[in-house]
Amino acid sequence: MKYISKLGIVFLIIMLSSCSILPEPVKKIGLGDRVLNYQGEESVSSLVIPPDLTKPNFESEYSDLYETENSTFKGIKAENVEVKRDNFRRWLVVDKTPSEVWPWIRAFLRSFSFKIEKEDQKIGIMETDYLEIDTDVPDKSLGTIRAMLAKALKTKYGLPIADKYRIRIEETADNKTEIYMTLSSIEEVSLGGSKVWQARTKDVELETEMLLRLMIFLGSDRSEAIEKITKNSNDNSSQILLNTTSNGYAELIFPYNKKQTWNYLGWALDEIGVDIEDRDIFEGSYYVKGITDKGYFAKLLSTVSQEKTYQLIVNQIDENNSRVIFIDLSEENEKDAIDFSFDFFNEIAAKF
Repeated sequence: MKYISKLGIVFLIIMLSSCSILPEPVKKIGLGDRVLNYQGEESVSSLVIPPDLTKPNFESEYSDLYETENSTFKGIKAENVEVKRDNFRRWLVVDKTPSEVWPWIRAFLRSFSFKIEKEDQKIGIMETDYLEIDTDVPDKSLGTIRAMLAKALKTKYGLPIADKYRIRIEETADNKTEIYMTLSSIEEVSLGGSKVWQARTKDVELETEMLLRLMIFLGSDRSEAIEKITKNSNDNSSQILLNTTSNGYAELIFPYNKKQTWNYLGWALDEIGVDIEDRDIFEGSYYVKGITDKGYFAKLLSTVSQEKTYQLIVNQIDENNSRVIFIDLSEENEKDAIDFSFDFFNEIAAKF
């Protein structure tokens, strides 16, 4: 078990278009009792960063301030960590500023042996590399013969799975911090005699478990944290509409004000794993990188010269509705950009 190498791996992507309504994992598992065993003994080239790019060094003064997954960062504990929830998301609200929370987040991820792939405090995004997790298949799932063989040979059957996490933080009007955590996973499967990696449906149970661990890491009492995650619920249904603008590009209509739409757009970008280059909450803009070529292979194997930056702007229509418009900053190959705007916004709309 280790970090996943991009070299020699064919990455088969299955586009996941299932409904994103948040299931209720805490009824299916013993929240807080799940064993999380991420395997980080060996560090190799990143799956997502192409080999011709230079991997940045994110070592900092905080790198030695963690020990185990149950450690609390050596700093001032948060006095209050609340859980917020709607139909699609769970997130935390911490009574500390983003600058105070940032090193805690980094130490938390490193405590599970994750390497930090992207760290941009200015835009409030931290993202890990893919790391394999030890996944043992229960005996009842193996069948009688395989279970007997596994016991006799002292071996384990497991499906190789690798996870990565993106954490995004937002400052509230009263100087608190909202923390959003998003899990993305891939799994190794056999295809035509070869082993390939493909996208895996999100394990919401695991994402919720990690959110709980983060609450405890920040200073919450374990029992109180479990109770908050279990009981907190805020129903908030939505219907996102996809329209065509007068210049032919796609636009999204959200039944929310500008601030709420901004928050939902950020969550959707996290969910589909878009590379956020910059963002401006006052302007209501996200600057994202993308590839207009069809297919996810183009995104994965792209170089910097192939990537384009697109601007997504949130404009308020009225008190209860806002729109998200798509702008191609390069102003090149308009047809491809228009097609991409519809593919991209369809992916976002499918998350609601």
